[in-house]
Amino acid sequence: MTATPPDGRVTRRADRFGLRDLASEAAAGIDARPGRLFLTILGTVLGIASVVVTIGLAQTAAGQIARRFDAVAATQAMASPSTTRGADGNARATAPLPWDADVRAERLAGVEAAGLVAAVDVGGVAVTAVPVNDPSAPATTSATVLAASGDLLDAVRGEVVTGRFFDSGHDARADRVVVLGSRAAERLGVSRVDRQPSVFIGDRSYTVIGVVDGMQRRTDLRDAVVLPLGTARADFGLPAPEELHLRIAVGAGPVVGEQVPVALSPNSPETVSMQVPGGGGGVRDDVQADISTIFLALGGVALLIGGLGIANVTLLSVMERVGEIGLRRALGARRRDIAAQFMLESATVGLLGGMVGAALGVAAVVVVSAAQSWTPILHLGVVLASAAGGGVIGLLAGIYPAVKAASVEPIAALRGGV
Repeated sequence: MTATPPDGRVTRRADRFGLRDLASEAAAGIDARPGRLFLTILGTVLGIASVVVTIGLAQTAAGQIARRFDAVAATQAMASPSTTRGADGNARATAPLPWDADVRAERLAGVEAAGLVAAVDVGGVAVTAVPVNDPSAPATTSATVLAASGDLLDAVRGEVVTGRFFDSGHDARADRVVVLGSRAAERLGVSRVDRQPSVFIGDRSYTVIGVVDGMQRRTDLRDAVVLPLGTARADFGLPAPEELHLRIAVGAGPVVGEQVPVALSPNSPETVSMQVPGGGGGVRDDVQADISTIFLALGGVALLIGGLGIANVTLLSVMERVGEIGLRRALGARRRDIAAQFMLESATVGLLGGMVGAALGVAAVVVVSAAQSWTPILHLGVVLASAAGGGVIGLLAGIYPAVKAASVEPIAALRGGV
């Protein structure tokens, strides 16, 4: 259509594609090959689903780690005498723990169980299950001898395999009874206690009343022969307890760390050293960050593969539609109109793949968590960002094919060239 302006010059307004035309052309291009569309979307679906699954499982696994961290590490604390360096360079305790340290600690809020433990110096004598000293017999590794209070097993999360643990009565009477750790019992050949077996520390006989295992806080107890504190004081002159183990409520660490030294040594609390779990969960946060980084890197690789698939298919579509592009250019379409069409096509394909992939990823996280009896954890923002990320990946993947399409010359295209 022509118009004659006042100066007499003739101008022509070329056809331009509006937003509606652009959307309809892009939809027609996408819908023209359903099979290829499915394969192209499949690559993006797998990439986005991989990202969602890996991030979701990372968050879920981190939640499980945090739960176990709270169940074990965050509920364990220990008190011991502070040490100083002497003139000879050796560490010396500034003051011993009181013998009733466990009783004092159990009175504090947040302390659920407390138990004392100390290594016993038996003077180098052997620990055996038979009283016969045979010089010709091969040497065996002697079990470690420890002394403990009656509540130690609760404090270090131990369990009785057979028999029982000694109590305050055995301690007060200095009874010659022992409890064996599971590995020590196996080495000494003690598997049952109903016949009152005995072990010998030197020439002294001690009745075995139980076998214990577990002890997540003090795993060395599994290899030890454990005496009551009173027995160790009477028979071996144990000078003082060495450690006070505490099982505390979750989150009570900072408060317990302040109160226990005062309870054990009111006049000089600085002589008591405390090891308590921190309130910030720094170790837990580091573990979560490491797991998330690893899984996110794996998901990024899968997403890169999906983006390359979109780029390849879009570029192939450009090569196949050279004639169509040339015709549209001849009818007045500008280079940017052609580029916008192909970028919109690739972005739409990416967005469709992102939405489907995000949905499949969420379903996979829920299924895996249910199979492992975990609580699925996946932030909604991750799901929405993953779905939108598919569109962004498609848009980026379509840049080169769009530039390629926009560079097609109408005459060369209509002649069958590229």
